[in-house]
Amino acid sequence: MTTSDAPFGRMLTAMVTPFTDDGAVDYEAVQRLATYLVDEQSNDGLVVSGTTGESPTTTDEEKERLLRAVLEAVGDRAVVVAGAGSNDTHHSIELARAAERAGAHGLLVVTPYYNKPPQEGLYRHFTAVADATGLPVMLYDIPGRSGVPIQSETLIRLAQHERIVAVKDAKADLFAGSQVMAATDLIFYSGDDTLNLPWLSVGAAGCVSVVGHVVGAEIATMMELYRSGDVAGALAVHRRLLPVVTGIMMQAGGAIMAKAALALVGRPVGPARLPLVEATEQQIARLREDLVAGGVKLSDGVVA
Repeated sequence: MTTSDAPFGRMLTAMVTPFTDDGAVDYEAVQRLATYLVDEQSNDGLVVSGTTGESPTTTDEEKERLLRAVLEAVGDRAVVVAGAGSNDTHHSIELARAAERAGAHGLLVVTPYYNKPPQEGLYRHFTAVADATGLPVMLYDIPGRSGVPIQSETLIRLAQHERIVAVKDAKADLFAGSQVMAATDLIFYSGDDTLNLPWLSVGAAGCVSVVGHVVGAEIATMMELYRSGDVAGALAVHRRLLPVVTGIMMQAGGAIMAKAALALVGRPVGPARLPLVEATEQQIARLREDLVAGGVKLSDGVVA
């Protein structure tokens, strides 16, 4: 499943967390979703309890049960990465250790959000979490949510840690990422579905996707085409999927619209937890149009 240049696999989806109508985690649906993503959507890796999994509103106990459920379902045929980030270093360490005990294959650690630490604080936070377990770590650089970017100089320092091996980049600075890749052994993953193909062009190993919930197999094909030298073929897939990315990522946020998309393809996963809410009828209507335009077969048989 992994290679030295893709330690977490190549096609990863940041899984939504299925809930029942009364707001409880639906662990059976979690396992069904994980199986679908691996067996039908060509994922060789999954991220559990990332932001798309509504991690801010799940308890530590729920996070551990989620992880164990996914590992039981697909842990023998996909890399299972546990979200272990927060804006509290001690809490992140606890989450990382719990994930290791549960059997996670790796950790995703997001930049501490809201408290806006300086770069030295980021460096100490990430190294403290990486020191706490024996698991490989993927940093998550998403200043649009965290308020603070991980600067290139800090990434270069962090690359010296033996367990900090990758970056999920949602900073949209391909030049800065190129500089870090040239200066270190860090493996980059696109964390922005709008830029999956551009990131491949500068050396990224793969992507951590949200639209992969419904077009993971197509993204995997795009990556295979690009890596085999068929750039024109990869570009054709990239362009075909543009409406899908628009529908899921440009309306109400990834978790909300990914859940709506799964319902439209006959894979319902229940509601969101407050403060997130369900997609509106207008948003679903636009999403339906975008999915059809992108060639996604809907549960009522509609397809472009």
